[in-house]
Amino acid sequence: MTRARLLLLAAATLFSTGGAAIKGASLTSWQVASFRSGVAAVALLMLLPSARRGWSWRVWPVGAAYAATLVLFVVATRLTTAANAIFLQSTGPLYLLLLGPLLLHERIRRRDLAFIAGVACGMALIFLGSDTTAATAPNPPLGNRIGALCGVSWAFTLAGLRWLGKHGEGNSALSSVVAGNLIAFVAALPMAVPVARATWFDALVLLYLGVFQIVLAYLCMTVAIRHVPAFEASTLLLLEPSLNPIWTWLAQGECPTPQAIAGSAMILLATLIHTARTPVP
Repeated sequence: MTRARLLLLAAATLFSTGGAAIKGASLTSWQVASFRSGVAAVALLMLLPSARRGWSWRVWPVGAAYAATLVLFVVATRLTTAANAIFLQSTGPLYLLLLGPLLLHERIRRRDLAFIAGVACGMALIFLGSDTTAATAPNPPLGNRIGALCGVSWAFTLAGLRWLGKHGEGNSALSSVVAGNLIAFVAALPMAVPVARATWFDALVLLYLGVFQIVLAYLCMTVAIRHVPAFEASTLLLLEPSLNPIWTWLAQGECPTPQAIAGSAMILLATLIHTARTPVP
């Protein structure tokens, strides 16, 4: 159990470094999004035999939703602060609750209403504090809107994974991750080429993002998640959005606005309370 907890913390820590690494590259958003996903897809297929199994036609629509999440997160991170990008993506469960009755035939429960209100207030605070630009956040209003779209695509990804499980294809989750990275690589590639300039540091950043921030993090999470209770696992993984802005502040000196910090804290708290109150199936 201790090893599993440490692996989950390692996964959350690796995930959380994405913002700082994405902002550290001198490449364009499209280049980072495309090449990061290309490296991740190759690494997944080479290093994890389970990634080469469980493929069906259902993997591709789920992969498409995940690909949108991957690309939108990179674009949002380059336009707004890392804190805004990661916490707006973290609103995915809000949209999942709203989409649940339509896509999964799951009704909204009374305890979900408080979560919806808390996340909505947090999002409003983030958007209210989005006027200040910086070298690492040149267009926060646009980046925040893209970040909100990233939350929607993440909700469709979560719904797709639930859909796979309901059709007895729960083992296809990793295949969907591979498919998503392949789709993201191909979809962003036309905007990513030609590469006008790239440094060895950019190559190292892309290698780190693909192999460590995606593949190694997913490997740690999938190994550990089966040994840790659902609530504890969800709580430990909240380390990702908490650390993401800290790494960016240390690496690039980026500081979110007070409103964004308050909104992010509200989203984090609402998620934690909602997870604690949701019974384990």
